[in-house]
Amino acid sequence: MAASGLFLCIFLLEHLYTNILLYKPLIDAADGGRAFNEASNEMVHNILIRTVEFILFGAIILHVIQAVRLTVANKKARPVGYGSGSKSQASWISKNMGLTGSIILFFIIVHLCQFFVPYRVTGEVGHGTSVTLAREVTEALTNPYYAALYLVSVILLGMHVSHGLQSGFQTIGLNNKKYAPALKAVGNLYATLILVGFASFPVMFYFNILGIADKIQ
Repeated sequence: MAASGLFLCIFLLEHLYTNILLYKPLIDAADGGRAFNEASNEMVHNILIRTVEFILFGAIILHVIQAVRLTVANKKARPVGYGSGSKSQASWISKNMGLTGSIILFFIIVHLCQFFVPYRVTGEVGHGTSVTLAREVTEALTNPYYAALYLVSVILLGMHVSHGLQSGFQTIGLNNKKYAPALKAVGNLYATLILVGFASFPVMFYFNILGIADKIQ
């Protein structure tokens, strides 16, 4: 569970970097989304990246399976809940990792169907039209339903990885008194970066801040 989660955290950084290329037209009007399209095209034809994608999907599946297995094991270990007068010291996110993870998984499936399948699998950018991938992403992010789902999912993702990183460090034996404060700070910093970074896309594009949506061709 910890190993697959930490691997997914590394992937998120790479994915965020690629998405940030959507902002290049703000400093180079002639770009029009070209840098993002070229980076995405490179991923399609790079054998190393395609290989890592299979590992990534395996990590996602393994993470989900382990989450279900651990949830079932925890239920069996304590089939009867605590009394109504008991107060747990655990945070809301730590007690609802299954819920947040399920919502994030739903978004991942929607996201893959929206972009990965038509672009990486069938090779049809824009579902058979001449629309570029950057433009297709822009149109999706200006859709109120998709933008809302995206924003809610990345907020939950930030909370999920913040707790997950700290739990993962503890699982692999790094969370002791000496390293705990530094690891907690790293986890919070990473979660904030992921949250602010990914949340900026639905906000910037839906509200067309600085005219970003109009600059993508």
